[in-house]
Amino acid sequence: MNIHEYQAKEILKTFGVKIQNGFVAENPDQAEECAQKLPKENSNIVVLKAQIHAGGRGKGIIKETGSNGVVISKGVGEVKEKSSKILGGTLVTHQTGEEGKVVNKILIAEDVYYPGSDECKEFYLGILLDRTKGMNVIMASKEGGVEIEKVAEESPEKIIKEWIDPNIGLQQYQVRKIAFSLGLEGNALKEMIKFINSLYKAYDSI
Repeated sequence: MNIHEYQAKEILKTFGVKIQNGFVAENPDQAEECAQKLPKENSNIVVLKAQIHAGGRGKGIIKETGSNGVVISKGVGEVKEKSSKILGGTLVTHQTGEEGKVVNKILIAEDVYYPGSDECKEFYLGILLDRTKGMNVIMASKEGGVEIEKVAEESPEKIIKEWIDPNIGLQQYQVRKIAFSLGLEGNALKEMIKFINSLYKAYDSI
């Protein structure tokens, strides 16, 4: 399935997966309008994310302007200028090759905020088919926000894997095992359990 991030998030939302609020823009004026529609009660930070069919956008570079493919705007006032450095430009990442891909759409999303927490942690969580075993496998790691391929190559022990028997499906002890392995507790643990269940439901249904 070759879809953009914003399209994937809309699909996940229908299965109850918790996602950031966000809107898609095709020009800087639209980007500013989208930013104004985001909830502001928790944070004024706005995240601008180039939409192309390739990973590594945060570290990728727009040829024409030198901007990254994912940038942070400290308030609505910066959105128009920063989005203008991304939209219409050619984004080069480790997956696009030197020719890059033109950015025609940009996702304007809210900042990630957890009430009652002074810090925010990133995790990696993915589901894929392990063809060698004929089973779906959930992969998770505390090393979120980095290239998971690099983690797998250099520190494979940091990746948690849980294979799902197709005859019985995902079991709740497996979900709890993954959540506990990420070092979560309290409300964060409960939210991760909900997240994994919803994400697997989406994966298994599509």
